[in-house]
Amino acid sequence: MSQPMRSILITGCSSGIGYHCAHDLRARGWRVFASCRAEEDCQRLRAEGFESPRLDYTDEASLRAGLDTVLAATGGTLDALYNNGAHAIPGAVEDLPTDALRTIFEANVFGWHNLTRMVIPVMRAQGHGRIVNCSSVLGFVPYRWRGAYGTSKYALEGLTRILALEMADTPIKVVLLQPGPVTSKIRENSIPFFERFIDWQNSPRRAQYEADLLDRLYKPGAKKDRWELGPEAVAVALNRALEAANPRPSYKITTPTKVMGWVQRLMPEGWVARFLARQ
Repeated sequence: MSQPMRSILITGCSSGIGYHCAHDLRARGWRVFASCRAEEDCQRLRAEGFESPRLDYTDEASLRAGLDTVLAATGGTLDALYNNGAHAIPGAVEDLPTDALRTIFEANVFGWHNLTRMVIPVMRAQGHGRIVNCSSVLGFVPYRWRGAYGTSKYALEGLTRILALEMADTPIKVVLLQPGPVTSKIRENSIPFFERFIDWQNSPRRAQYEADLLDRLYKPGAKKDRWELGPEAVAVALNRALEAANPRPSYKITTPTKVMGWVQRLMPEGWVARFLARQ
């Protein structure tokens, strides 16, 4: 008698990491529910043969409806959840309105927490489950212009690690992925948030915006990150996180992430801070 297909719900599948991981896991035999925030993206993925519920982290009703759709399709089970969808708001911390932080935390932290809490009872009832959260090198390394995104990832890292400790007495495994520079549309997708929240023209750092950040945002490919990898690097790590009987607490992806992990362990904090200030 054949075993039923394992099922996974992935968020943020319209492009980049989520899109590639959805295709990769489907090719590996998973039943992939490739969710997106926008209905038009869901329709595009359905045309590619995916089951694609609409899930918007900032809309609790969509989370519940999307998860209900998944559970109805699987008969009430879900083997894995990959929280991936997120956005950035580039800009200096002194130029970030508090409302910008509220907005990014709703999408990058609170929504993930909400969906995860909805999934845990399902996994408890079935006696197994895997929850994988996509963090970032910016979840443990500070970097200029990434205050909003980095702060949300620092919070996510803490939330995920505590959840993993609390789930240690259950059959549910909780894992962090920590990518560094990976090809995606995160810069392009951050432009509307940058234009909404950051008054860079009236910032004391206007010259720095003009010299650095604006080109990164508005000139695709103008400044590709060194050691940038394609999203397939994340797919490899995700597969390891899902398949290992005892997965690591976290998987560092790309050379900069691995190097910075060692640097923070081995070098004095003051040296690390001075190094990062020069980047």
